[in-house]
Amino acid sequence: MTDKKKNTYFASDFHLGVPDYASSRKREDKIVEWLNSIQNHLKELYLLGDIFDFWFEYKRVIPKGFIRIQGKLAELSDSGVKIYLFKGNHDLWMKDYFIKELNIEIIDEPLFKTIGEKKFYIAHGDGLGPGDIGFKFIKRIFIGKLNMWLFRWIHPDAGIKLANFFSGKSRMKNSIMDDTFLAEDEFLVQHARKVIENNDVDFLLFGHRHFPITYKLNDKSTYVNLGDMITHNTYAVFDGNELELKTFEPNT
Repeated sequence: MTDKKKNTYFASDFHLGVPDYASSRKREDKIVEWLNSIQNHLKELYLLGDIFDFWFEYKRVIPKGFIRIQGKLAELSDSGVKIYLFKGNHDLWMKDYFIKELNIEIIDEPLFKTIGEKKFYIAHGDGLGPGDIGFKFIKRIFIGKLNMWLFRWIHPDAGIKLANFFSGKSRMKNSIMDDTFLAEDEFLVQHARKVIENNDVDFLLFGHRHFPITYKLNDKSTYVNLGDMITHNTYAVFDGNELELKTFEPNT
């Protein structure tokens, strides 16, 4: 019998939790519907960050909600699907919850990976490339163990409310650029060109920018931004030979 589960799927930037409960729940249902639609062909799943608009793991507490997507990911993982979950700039405070409970591998650095006959470079995209010195500095502060320990002592109701406020500020700052592809002026395109100077890579996949695009860097290497599951409903699928950026059309 031929194994139908041969495809690798990539998606990013769900930002579950915003702008309000009703909108987030509707988006969550859509994402679960998408996962159901690809399940029979799904071998590996790469989620490239900002799956949650904010995430923090206290010692015995996680943020309320998102149970449907967690349940679906647990089902997929239990069925043998390998899942990689990248930390984004909105959910960089992941620790071991998804590892222990869902057997999902957490990735916090850009990943080189050979899939089939093709070589991939995979990352969320925040903090890569030139510029944005302020964010890079702030990120180093946020991921410091002391600061994470101090934040853990804030009551979850207050801590999550405070984090959601700053998360919204970050999203508003970047939203102006999300619908404009800057070609060679894109900081991630510039980063991708640096990567291929010293590495043989077929596809360089990113999230973060919310703009779905495939862009040829040269005859071999292609830059891909996955878009999002908020307004574009885009994702990528790799069948072992070709990578295709696709749009999901939900039933509701």
